[in-house]
Amino acid sequence: MLIMWIAQALTLTMLATPAPSAHSAQTEAAPPADSTPPNIVLIIADDLGYGELGCYRAAGRDGISTPHLDALAASGVRFTDGYVSCPVCAPTRAGILTGRYQQRIGFELNPGSARDASMFGLPRSSPTLAERLSMAGYDTAMVGKWHLGDREGMRPTERGFGEFFGFLGGSHAYLDAKKGAITLTRGTAPIEEREYLTDAFAREACSFIARAHERPYFLYLSFNAVHAPMEADSDRLMAATKEVQGAKRRQTFAAMLRGLDDAVGRVLAAVNASSAAANTLVFFISDNGGPTRSTSSRNDPLRGVKAQLWEGGIRVPFMMRWSRGGVPAGMTCAQPVISLDITATALRAAGVVSSEMEGVDLVALARDGCAAPAHEGLFWRYGDQWAIRMGDWKLVVARADRTADAEAPSVQGRSPQLYNLRDDIAESKDLSGEMPERVAKMRAAFDAWNAANIPAKWGGAAAK
Repeated sequence: MLIMWIAQALTLTMLATPAPSAHSAQTEAAPPADSTPPNIVLIIADDLGYGELGCYRAAGRDGISTPHLDALAASGVRFTDGYVSCPVCAPTRAGILTGRYQQRIGFELNPGSARDASMFGLPRSSPTLAERLSMAGYDTAMVGKWHLGDREGMRPTERGFGEFFGFLGGSHAYLDAKKGAITLTRGTAPIEEREYLTDAFAREACSFIARAHERPYFLYLSFNAVHAPMEADSDRLMAATKEVQGAKRRQTFAAMLRGLDDAVGRVLAAVNASSAAANTLVFFISDNGGPTRSTSSRNDPLRGVKAQLWEGGIRVPFMMRWSRGGVPAGMTCAQPVISLDITATALRAAGVVSSEMEGVDLVALARDGCAAPAHEGLFWRYGDQWAIRMGDWKLVVARADRTADAEAPSVQGRSPQLYNLRDDIAESKDLSGEMPERVAKMRAAFDAWNAANIPAKWGGAAAK
């Protein structure tokens, strides 16, 4: 097994050189020898829009109470310009767990057919964060949604996680009113679960945290909330109807978000109750923007929705805390960062040396007061959509806005549009005609990045 892992790591090292960044060298050096490796907790929400949390909500806008997530933001750093590497779930998760742009390995799209499903999965030539941390002496556990392959060799317990409780696919019911139970997997065995799914995931995460750990641990808590189907706990739904006026779908969504916030609160309480609370590195992020029409999850004040490369599809709530690591409490960071940075940061904190990561050390960025840019550029390719952000500027070819979340017409042949996100966060004024030299420079940078990518390995369902 060790020989296999080393071979895989060597194979990955020979792949394309990562794009340069202002903090990239920091991922290649271990922390001081006398530091104690932190516990690491990575929490992912599903389809949570940028504008839903209290700490991200536009001033003056009414919304749903999220006290626990707001408290997490207040206890660490909140990234206002935090991105994911894809506007849909599975590719984003592949990027996070490998620390590299998923287009490097052909994991560009969600699976969209039976044939796709037969090929779908994170290749074993790409070591996961769990595999790397396990090799470094960490206890590892995953709770929640996997969506990175269910064939033999692709499942969580075969990709570095010592424990797994959750489901392997892309979506799941939260409850079953008729049968009274839903089917999940513990390890590799199917089990019946009767508790509301978000609560069950919190329960399992807290159980893992509460156990005595002689070694540091890595917990990957991957909620399916607030992804469809729209199913809420009855008590929270009753409370939500008093808080949120309007359509039943919005009230159900409010109850689901309250459930997610409560679950995160339980997990953070378990962390805070432990002796290693100060030395626990915690991340929270959504896997993509909200699919507003299907769930009501809003991306205000951003343009666009899930499955688009407008800001609303890729800019998400993104937070980090680690008090012993020197992350200031209450910091707001406006430097553009991306989900790939999570893996680079975690490995650096754990003392794992790696030159393969395409992310940067967010802890170092926060310690420096977020004064300098973290990246020279951020890049996206999603089917026939593509985008690049450099500083305040974004060049994008995205699907036209739509009221439905279904597939939109191709954007092949469309000219890229240029926006200054500092002045125009809603991407309303295309400046490409006024600044052809900037367009050419950014297009060249995108082409250089894209030259190291490979074609998508499956056709995908671009809006799922």
